[in-house]
Amino acid sequence: MSVQREKIRFISGGAECAAWHYPGTNGACVVMAGGTAVTKEPGTDVFARRFHDDGFSVLAFEHRRLGESGGMPRQVVRVKDELADWQAAIACARGLPGVDPARLALWGFSLGGGHVIRTAARTPGLAAAIAQTPLADGPAAVRNATRHQTPSAMLRLTLRGVLDAVGGILGRRPLLVPLVGPPGTVATLSSPDVLISPHPLDPGGSHPDWQQEVAARSTFGISGYRPGRDAPRVRCPLMVLVCDQDQAALAEPGAVAARQAPRGELLRLPGGHYAPFLDVHEQAVQAQLSFLRRHLSDGGPADRPGPAVAGTAAQPEGSA
Repeated sequence: MSVQREKIRFISGGAECAAWHYPGTNGACVVMAGGTAVTKEPGTDVFARRFHDDGFSVLAFEHRRLGESGGMPRQVVRVKDELADWQAAIACARGLPGVDPARLALWGFSLGGGHVIRTAARTPGLAAAIAQTPLADGPAAVRNATRHQTPSAMLRLTLRGVLDAVGGILGRRPLLVPLVGPPGTVATLSSPDVLISPHPLDPGGSHPDWQQEVAARSTFGISGYRPGRDAPRVRCPLMVLVCDQDQAALAEPGAVAARQAPRGELLRLPGGHYAPFLDVHEQAVQAQLSFLRRHLSDGGPADRPGPAVAGTAAQPEGSA
């Protein structure tokens, strides 16, 4: 099936954020974004197309300073700015033709999954939210990362981050580091589950414009980010999908967030950080579609209270 979508832009923090708009047929909309320095196509395409095929509108965007979005300096990830981008994307989605503003869901993975948890906690009126292999606890992820990296490489990454931060104050171009690299090299991630070639988000090399690097200064803000702590304040239904062998974001912080959310649903699947894009993709998609159908089926109150729900079965439907 050929997916019809259009390129649109919206303003956040004085910069333009680029997005794909997939017009749907059922009045509901899913706002989507990827992880650290991941642009909209590799970060959302394979899920966005399935949601759209099921009738949902989709707004799949990329954060400022990345890809086709505006903003300077390039490849710099700032948590505060990206959270503001999410709010701007929500405002944009609520104004799209054919979209019921009361039937809006959020979807993100990795760092974007962490943003979903925090954004859902701060945004009333959402119908649902999905956090896939979310970075729920940055300090815990950093501690685990040291197990898969050499001390010298960790030191070099820290020094490069300091130099980059100082250079930013002086107006210099960012010092970039690869998103993924083997132990002993300076990279943001070196765990076995991300050292897959070709990259799981670009298996066919169909995203040649995706710059798989990030400014070294970005690691400081991400390493201290703990959006899982906001889970108790998420009033809408929240699905958290974790993978048991995830060594990048870790499964347990996400599982804790699902259990603490008043209307949380937990789905555990086997595999590493990118497994929902690979071996368990169909299970992940079917579980998320089931969740979206249940909670975006009508325009009823999104903030009504309900019991906490937690499921652990790796079932295709994924609901508790």
